[in-house]
Amino acid sequence: MGNWIASIPSPSDGVLHLGPLNIHAYGLMIALGVVAGVWLSGRRLEAAGVGTRDDMSSIALWGVIAGVVGARLYFIITDASRPWKTPSRWLKVWEGGLGVPGGILLGALVAGWAIRRRGLSVAGVYTAAAPAIPLSQAIGRIGNWWNQELFGRPTDLPWALEIDDDHLPAGYTSGTTFHPTFLYEVIWNLSLCGVLLLIDRRLKLRPGRLLAVYVVGYSIGRFWIEGLRIDPARAGGGWRLNQWMAVIVGVLAAGYLLIDWLRHNSDAASDTEPADDDGATEEVASE
Repeated sequence: MGNWIASIPSPSDGVLHLGPLNIHAYGLMIALGVVAGVWLSGRRLEAAGVGTRDDMSSIALWGVIAGVVGARLYFIITDASRPWKTPSRWLKVWEGGLGVPGGILLGALVAGWAIRRRGLSVAGVYTAAAPAIPLSQAIGRIGNWWNQELFGRPTDLPWALEIDDDHLPAGYTSGTTFHPTFLYEVIWNLSLCGVLLLIDRRLKLRPGRLLAVYVVGYSIGRFWIEGLRIDPARAGGGWRLNQWMAVIVGVLAAGYLLIDWLRHNSDAASDTEPADDDGATEEVASE
């Protein structure tokens, strides 16, 4: 289908050889994503007057470790290849296999504990970190390109992805090119990061609500990108497991934002409601 002019080539090796050092590119992308995310969230935390960059670095240490553990557990439990049956695979994170839903859940919970431990506002830190999360994810997703994994169905679009025969799924002929879902998610997450920064600047949502906006935005992108992928996955009702997760989590986050807005919008309206005529008459009489 594709050729070297009208397609994206894949790296021939997922390991960077720097003299005697062999660095797994997948892990390097995850690490670079974490560094970028901590940098952005730390700057935002200080700008908001909620805490310091040192605070964010300490919180991120706990959150990232928990996030990696949660993401790996989610993969081990839910992946169609049943990695839970092969204990030797459990710790091989460099080979890929991090489930974002599990990482976000456990990472956010442990980060919340670390925030309280430092005496900071959980909602304030979550607001500062919200745009940094998709930034980290965008960089980390490049690791899938290095590993030649998690690509989409065949396509002959100009940006189609080339896959080596060693990584080619069964049933596809040599030279077949695929949707570069890693690239789609990189673009989506970078765009989401920009939108969250813009919303925070223009709307100034209540503390912590920006994180829920992130969940809604990420869920929308993950749903359609996941629908393109052809790697083995648990599925039911015509959707892959991660599509169901995206819908459930996205709807819950959107519902939370709607209820929160309705509740506080009505509170604000009642606070600014003018006194009625009877009330005004009583005030005049009392004078």
